[in-house]
Amino acid sequence: MLSSTKSAIHYDKKNLDNETLLELYKRMLKPRLIEEKMLILLRQGKVSKWFSGIGQEAISVGVTMALQSKEYILPMHRNLGVFTTRDIPLHRLFSQWQGKANGFTKGRDRSFHFGTQEYHIVGMISHLGPQLGVADGIALASKLKKTNQVTAVFTGEGGTSEGDFHEALNVAAVWQLPVIFCIENNGYGLSTPTSEQYLCKDLADKGKGYGIDSFILDGNNILEVYSKVLKLAESVRNRPRPILIEFKTFRMRGHEEASGTKYVPEALMKEWEGKDPINNFRNYLLNLGLLTTALDDQLQSTIKVEIDDALKTAGAEESIIADESVELNDVYAPFEYQHIDSQSKGEDIRFIDAISQGLRQSMQRHKDLVIMGQDIAEYGGAFKITEGFVAEFGKDRVRNTPICESAIVETAMGLSIAGTKAVVEMQFADFVSSGFNPIVNYLAKSHYRWNENADVVIRMPCGAGVAAGPFHSQTNEAWFTKTPGLKVVYPAFPYDAKGLLATAINDPNPVLFFEHKALYRSIRQEVPADYFTIPFGKAALLKEGSAVTIITYGAAVHWALDTLAKNEDIEADLIDLRTLQPLDTETIFSSVKKTGRAIILQEDSMFGGIASDLSAMIMENCFEYLDAPVKRVASMETPIPFINQLEDQYLAKGKFENALRAVLAY
Repeated sequence: MLSSTKSAIHYDKKNLDNETLLELYKRMLKPRLIEEKMLILLRQGKVSKWFSGIGQEAISVGVTMALQSKEYILPMHRNLGVFTTRDIPLHRLFSQWQGKANGFTKGRDRSFHFGTQEYHIVGMISHLGPQLGVADGIALASKLKKTNQVTAVFTGEGGTSEGDFHEALNVAAVWQLPVIFCIENNGYGLSTPTSEQYLCKDLADKGKGYGIDSFILDGNNILEVYSKVLKLAESVRNRPRPILIEFKTFRMRGHEEASGTKYVPEALMKEWEGKDPINNFRNYLLNLGLLTTALDDQLQSTIKVEIDDALKTAGAEESIIADESVELNDVYAPFEYQHIDSQSKGEDIRFIDAISQGLRQSMQRHKDLVIMGQDIAEYGGAFKITEGFVAEFGKDRVRNTPICESAIVETAMGLSIAGTKAVVEMQFADFVSSGFNPIVNYLAKSHYRWNENADVVIRMPCGAGVAAGPFHSQTNEAWFTKTPGLKVVYPAFPYDAKGLLATAINDPNPVLFFEHKALYRSIRQEVPADYFTIPFGKAALLKEGSAVTIITYGAAVHWALDTLAKNEDIEADLIDLRTLQPLDTETIFSSVKKTGRAIILQEDSMFGGIASDLSAMIMENCFEYLDAPVKRVASMETPIPFINQLEDQYLAKGKFENALRAVLAY
């Protein structure tokens, strides 16, 4: 430790009182002493991994102390000071790092990959960028609810190269969201120096391109960090808008301890050692006479005792015992389905009208429900489903978005964290690939990881048959049925579309809601005019017969109906799955055991599609009842072509009748 000499950092206490100065020091000292202990435990094999924030404590502590306790912070894995400054009990942190049940993820995730609503902290995922958009969503909820709260989100200099960073800044700027984007520029992304990561002189310059006020602060100067963020936060509360702050600092340890620091020039390391935020501030307080060596020793001793006691508590906790039922039950948030029957007469409407009607009635029912998507406001969306919504619900709740699918999915997640439901319209299901990461890695895993709902519905206009070509015609449900934590709905009729959409919006879990474009204006049905719901996981038995079981969903249901209409001699059970996750296996197995034959029809290409899993499940559960091999019918193994004659050849529709006859003749 440095002796009581002049500090290498220039401090200006301005109007801060002595109590605050000492509190800032104590708040920085605590994470430093915890880290020093963790490095010992790491060498002893008592923790498995450690991402050190030594040398960066002033940023975490200064930002957190400048915010109000109920304002959300989204930290990274070098922001221990955020967690300790929010006074999370140390034994719970230690349990988290040791994979104990008293941690925040029940041993399912490590280190700082967790959040806690109790302390208004939302942890990161390893993909770094998604939390920036999530901060947008939390801030949007604050703006809509007029709570006058700020959201602070952290990233490193490496994360500013990710597309999520730019999308999140753009959304925050366009919507004037009260977000403070904090960049910890600590010199290296793992081993890659900043000179190889970006060309601009300062990362703060990136904010200027989005019209965002940007600042550069000495990240090792606790007084500069705290005082400036305190002032900016109050300004943002009074006039909501995003702020970008680049904190200049340095990472004194490896990316994680196993990485080491051999790639860092020794002279550079020594230079930053002299700028240590805690040693310098200690000297400053000693010189002011606010701190004495005896008091400092007493503070350190008290914190070390607290650390040791908490470690004993965490260490005494029983190790987690693997329980399959517990793990499976936590993948999805609990959902108590409420069945609501219609009280009105039906009216003959199109599939697209049913979607629009269901969405409108859910907006009326859930007063804070927000829908977001490209061109969905005045224009009414690419398919005019939200036409007239702005007049009824206003632009706060019906929001046009920039073309940034990833950030909008993340914003929806942030709304959910802040207690607000969200519906996102992908203009075409194909475009979901641009928002794939937050769906499968953030929305899908949040409840399992730290018990947080992802109350988000993503509407997916999909499918071929409209000559739209390779980028507007995919039916990509198999991308998501593979991912635990997501629910996947795929109706074939207007009645089902309306009732299932209502249920999807009620469900606190993330739902991918597929809407086949070719059905929008071609399929009509009598549908009740008022609000009603349909349960997930219940297939519809459209026809009954004893010769064969036909299993299908989406537009393919209508292909099967057409085929049976032309072949009245075929007695078939026709099952419309309606939901693919959860799946109604009971109806499938009961039918196959009755008929002894099964054929599965999907519009998607064959390999890796849901038909393959259905076939395997039938073989495993109904093998002794089968009189013929299970048959799968799917589209060609090519991208979807544009011109009609090629699209017709591609689709499974033309292959189904012969395949069905072959199964019956086996």
